Amino acid sequence: MEHKFIVSDPEKCTGCRICELVCSAVKEGRFNPLFSRIRTIHIEPLENMAVACRLCENPKCVKSCPRKALKIDEKTGVILVDEQRCDGCRWCMEACEFGVIFVHKDRKISTVCDLCQLNPKCVDFCPKEALKLMTGEELGQKMRKRAFEKLVETSEAGITQKTS
Repeated sequence: MEHKFIVSDPEKCTGCRICELVCSAVKEGRFNPLFSRIRTIHIEPLENMAVACRLCENPKCVKSCPRKALKIDEKTGVILVDEQRCDGCRWCMEACEFGVIFVHKDRKISTVCDLCQLNPKCVDFCPKEALKLMTGEELGQKMRKRAFEKLVETSEAGITQKTS
């Protein structure tokens, strides 16, 4: 079974960071983006997008942990942190290809998105509906469709220029 993860549409994301505030409020009881499990990336002036754990099939973060504090929930694919084992060494942060694992500022343990039991509040509260819960296949299909639409658009623009 392919697991779902949070996907951000850079064409819709405005970089408002509401997803970060919602996450920190739900997970930590305070509005502070430093405690969020999702982060907004600004690629000025081109685009904005939010990133969270991609639930890698063979996650390097889990393999890198010297204390075996990270494991995969077989049902959801979510990376779970054993707070008793984690010492905040940051090896998982280094190993994460997407840069979405953080060491909690107060508790000094690794934190990662757990998808709010498959009901991520950041997705629910995104004012531009830029966040979706998708599988890798769904994301791939969306990207192929977008590429095809751009190809058609480019082709039509080329034909219009030739006939002008």
